[in-house]
Amino acid sequence: MTARWVVDEVAPDRDVRVEWEPISLMFKNAPEPGSDRHRTTSRTHGMLRVMESVRTELGNEGVFRAYWAFGTHIHHDRNLFDFDVAEVLEAIGIDSGHARAFGDRSWDREIRRRMDAGLALVGDDVGTPIIAMEDARGERVGMFGPVITRAPSREDSLRLWDGLVAVTTVPGFWELKRTRTEDPEFGERPTGVPSP
Repeated sequence: MTARWVVDEVAPDRDVRVEWEPISLMFKNAPEPGSDRHRTTSRTHGMLRVMESVRTELGNEGVFRAYWAFGTHIHHDRNLFDFDVAEVLEAIGIDSGHARAFGDRSWDREIRRRMDAGLALVGDDVGTPIIAMEDARGERVGMFGPVITRAPSREDSLRLWDGLVAVTTVPGFWELKRTRTEDPEFGERPTGVPSP
């Protein structure tokens, strides 16, 4: 939902250039092998490997296209396990050969390097999403969140973005929190991602 908020509602009206970086819940949470959580995070970790392979050919834009398509299948189609990664890549115009990276552990070093760079900005006791930006002194700073259940209206989205920029770039500010009481509402299926 945070990605939808930034891409759909914030970027059109703010000078925002998103660099898509991985965070592996397999690395972060180390779920017990054989557990449902391990099965889930193994699947998404494989997709991170594929996205890093795509990055070598198509850069950040390719990562975004793959992430958007995988996320659409997972969240809009409620289908984490029953889609073929190679077919999804082919459907969005990316060489399906990148799907071979899914089980290739050689990509894990790059995933960890990129993930650790994000965690270095916010600490290890957070999850995803992490948003990073430069503060007024030109230093890279980051914040965990915002965790949202739906993309707000354009006006509210821009106010939320401006507030995030303000708190992220204020030295000494660390955390806001309240308990979530509703499930995510993913909105309309993004255009450009073929249905299964």
